[in-house]
Amino acid sequence: MFSLNRVTNRLYPSCMRVAKMSQLGDLGSGAGKGGGGGGSIREAGGSFGKMEAAREEEFFYKKQQAQLQKLKENQIDQVKFHEEQIKEHEEALQRHKEYLKNLKK
Repeated sequence: MFSLNRVTNRLYPSCMRVAKMSQLGDLGSGAGKGGGGGGSIREAGGSFGKMEAAREEEFFYKKQQAQLQKLKENQIDQVKFHEEQIKEHEEALQRHKEYLKNLKK
């Protein structure tokens, strides 16, 4: 066990370790799990509490996926914008170089 812990510490420094969900207990199994009751259905526990906990987890998962998709689209838009800016600046440089050539003649 000690060697496994030592290997884990080497592979995953303390700043990179994430708390395990098992520390929260079994979500939806009753009051007091995860630092609070979480509402009357979850306090009661049983299958309704577990179902509600699963729905809640699903909601936040979907919310996170939507945020990641929006972030990705935003990054793609920024790349396109900057590519257009580069093209415009290259065209402006070309115009100024041609102007300077005409001035020398």
